[in-house]
Amino acid sequence: MNNVYQKVLEFKRKFPGTIAWRLKKHAKIIEKHINPDEEVRYVFCGQDNDQFYNLFTTCILTLTNKRILMAKKRVLYGYSLTSITPDMYNDMEIYEGLIWGKLVIDTIKEKVVISNLSKKSLTEIETEISTLMMEEKQKYVNKQEG
Repeated sequence: MNNVYQKVLEFKRKFPGTIAWRLKKHAKIIEKHINPDEEVRYVFCGQDNDQFYNLFTTCILTLTNKRILMAKKRVLYGYSLTSITPDMYNDMEIYEGLIWGKLVIDTIKEKVVISNLSKKSLTEIETEISTLMMEEKQKYVNKQEG
C-alpha cells in the first residue's frame, strides 16, 4: 500500500490546491486490485463529480502500465472501483476554472468526471494520461494487425 499512498501524498504536496481526503483508505482499495504484473506509473486524487461545491466524493486515480484505476472507499462500508483499459478509452477533456480544474475521461460506456483539481496540476495529469493511452493503444493496434 505504501507505493500508491506515497505517490498520492507526493501529488498532494506538489499541488496542495486539490481537494481530497481519506487518501490512505482509497489507496488500500487500489493496492488490493493492482495485478502482480502491473506497475504504478502515476497517482492523483480529486472529487468524483461534476460540481465544484460537492466535496464529499473524494477518489484516487492510479495509472498503471496497463490501465487507469479509480477507487473510492465509502464512509460506512464498501467501496467502488472503476477500471479504464486503453481499448475502452475514447478521449479526455480538461477544463480550467477560476479556482479549480476539471478532468473528463470519455470511455465507450460512460464519462468519468474528476473535479476540484489544482489548476497547476492539469497539464501534468493530461500529459501522464495521454502518454499512457497512446503507448497502450499502439500495443492494441499492433496485436490486432499481427
